[in-house]
Amino acid sequence: MPRVLYADFDYPDIDLERKLFADAGIELLTAQCRTPGEVRAAAADCAGILSQYAPVTEEVVVASPQLGIVSRIGAGFDNIDTAACARHGVWVANSPDYGIGEVATHALALALALIRNVVAYHRDVHAGRWSYLSSGTLRRPAEMTLGIVGLGRIGKRMAHVSRNVFKRVTAFDPYLIDGDFPAYVERAPDLGGLFATSDIVSIHVPLNVETRGMIGADLLARMSPGSYLVNTARGAIVEIGDLLAALDSGILAGAGLDVLPVEPIPAGDPLLGHPKVILTPHAAFFSVESEVDLRRKAAKNIVTWLATGRPDYVVVQGTRRPA
Repeated sequence: MPRVLYADFDYPDIDLERKLFADAGIELLTAQCRTPGEVRAAAADCAGILSQYAPVTEEVVVASPQLGIVSRIGAGFDNIDTAACARHGVWVANSPDYGIGEVATHALALALALIRNVVAYHRDVHAGRWSYLSSGTLRRPAEMTLGIVGLGRIGKRMAHVSRNVFKRVTAFDPYLIDGDFPAYVERAPDLGGLFATSDIVSIHVPLNVETRGMIGADLLARMSPGSYLVNTARGAIVEIGDLLAALDSGILAGAGLDVLPVEPIPAGDPLLGHPKVILTPHAAFFSVESEVDLRRKAAKNIVTWLATGRPDYVVVQGTRRPA
């Protein structure tokens, strides 16, 4: 009977995965790994690894000659060393399309909460201040431009749900041809041009070598005073120190962040309690339905690979075959 390691999870139960693997005749081992060493030890003799946040590094792959596939519970896979997996023939898979609508609507909700000062009004009312002017003046969204960084599945959905809210929707994605841009989305000439012409920027790119720290002081300085930034992608894409400086200088009137470089956010972090920042706990993906889709698709990648030699959602095409 093949064995699969569920390397880590933060769900109240894993009945869904247990049943899926049991029905396929697969033995499921569970752990709560936080380091590559813990993953390496727990994955001994396993054909597959199911990972939520646990790091799967070259150390793990080299020590696991029987390992054929790593499946990430999520669309991103920055906790997996994909280059090492490719070198050693290990397949990498993910769940790329489980919560597209949820993330897009969450990003739009953060954008509108910032523009309409919803959280500031809430604080003011509870503090005894009852005035539509209590948190300053507001601009009309229908006169504003939304800029989208990354026009993949979620970026396109963000454009779609936002097109009737804002005057213009623009996007920057160097990997798409013009024909892949929806008719209602204008193509920004470059990333700097997007920031210079957008009143609010929403980030929808994966975290990789190219995008880590991509949003920093230079790009933020190109925005008009009183602009906004929303990030529901990955926390490390934004340089938080530069973001705070832009907020304090007035370049940014607000930021909505669902993701942070360090999660959970540490006590005493300057983002906590910042009057111009709205924080949510990496929850943009979540609905009851999307979580079921996410977990089922990630686990099914391993079941399908064991049955056919190829997972449903390929990130890295490996060479190792099921025993």
